[in-house]
Amino acid sequence: MKVGVVADTHLPRFGARLPAALRDGFRNEGVELIVHLGDFTGAGIPELFEALGPLEAVAGNNDPPELLARFGRRKILPVGGIRLGLVHGDGPRGTTIDRSVDAFAKDSVDVICFGHSHQPLCERRGALWLVNPGSPTDKRRQPRYSYAILDIARGRVVPRLVFFDRPT
Repeated sequence: MKVGVVADTHLPRFGARLPAALRDGFRNEGVELIVHLGDFTGAGIPELFEALGPLEAVAGNNDPPELLARFGRRKILPVGGIRLGLVHGDGPRGTTIDRSVDAFAKDSVDVICFGHSHQPLCERRGALWLVNPGSPTDKRRQPRYSYAILDIARGRVVPRLVFFDRPT
């Protein structure tokens, strides 16, 4: 199974639609599930992802109350024999990575997917994968826009980042 992972779209501030590189990338990869890690920012933005496939998400610190009510702030999602921990990663103390790891300190997860920092990361800590897809629309100080793909098969996951240039 292929899972497309995205965060921090901040739409409509950065456009009215998803970047073509993201849409085409998800389609070309054969993504079967999309995971959004918060900061859609517009209440209607989940619909753009749902047009591409099934969507699971958590709300971020910039999302409106209706998205918080719909998605919540933290979630454990079983997919293909692994457990994904989903969180935005914001908070008052520590780094985004530390807050995200702490959010699942009492849980058994295989991958922690988080956003907030707009800094792409794919790192293994022992048996745990940490994945931040960066942003497909607001790269901030990063050289390129990005999202992530999780290849899940037989209870194993192989995450990877996908980078692109202009979000058209």
